[in-house]
Amino acid sequence: MPVGVLFVGSAMNPTVQPRCNQPTNWNFPNLLSGSRVVLAVLLFVGLAWEAYPASLGLFLVACGTDWLDGWYARRYGQITFLGRILDPFADKVIICGAFIFLLAAPRLVEMPWGLRPWMVVVIVGREMFVTALRSFLEQGGVDFSAKRSGKWKMFLQSVAVIAALGYLSLPDSSPLNQWLPWAVLVSLWAAVGQTVLSGLVYARAAYRLLATQAS
Repeated sequence: MPVGVLFVGSAMNPTVQPRCNQPTNWNFPNLLSGSRVVLAVLLFVGLAWEAYPASLGLFLVACGTDWLDGWYARRYGQITFLGRILDPFADKVIICGAFIFLLAAPRLVEMPWGLRPWMVVVIVGREMFVTALRSFLEQGGVDFSAKRSGKWKMFLQSVAVIAALGYLSLPDSSPLNQWLPWAVLVSLWAAVGQTVLSGLVYARAAYRLLATQAS
C-alpha cells in the first residue's frame, strides 16, 4: 500500500494503524533469541571438548542476550507470538542441554552431594511438563504466562551452571577451588529445589484454571 494512501486511511479511520507501529516477527529481540540457539550449539560443542573456559564465556553471553531481548521487547513494545515461543524454547535448550553435558564431567559427578542424573531428569522433566501445560491451556485461549517462581527457577539454574563451569575451568590447585565446590553445591541444590517448587506452582495454577473452566 502506498504511504500516502495508508496515511489518509489512518486519518479517516482511527482503527487503522501504520504498519511500522506493528512489531514484526524478525525484530531485534527475536533475533537475539535465535542467536541464543546458535550459542547453545556452540556451548555444547565446547562442553563435549571439555573447553570449559570458552563454554563459560558462551553461557555468560547467552545469559546477557536473554536479559537484553526481554528488556528490549517490553521497553519498545516488540513482543510477538513468535517471541513468546522462541525465547522460552532457547532458554530450555541451553539450560537442559548444559546440565546434560555437565553429567559427563567427573569432577561434578564424583563430588559428594554433587550433580546426579536424577537432578537432570527433574530439570528436564519439569520443562517438558510446564511446556505441555502451557500448550494445552493456551490452545484453549487461556493466558498461561511465566510466573515469578519460573523466573527464579531460571535464574538459579543459570547460577548453578555458571558456578559449575567456573569450577571446571580452574585446576584443583587453584585457591578459588577452596570455596567454588561449595558454591556449586549450594547453587545446584537451590536450583533443583526451585525447579520442583515452580513446577508445583504451575501445576496448581493449571488446576485452578481448569476447575474454573469446568464450573
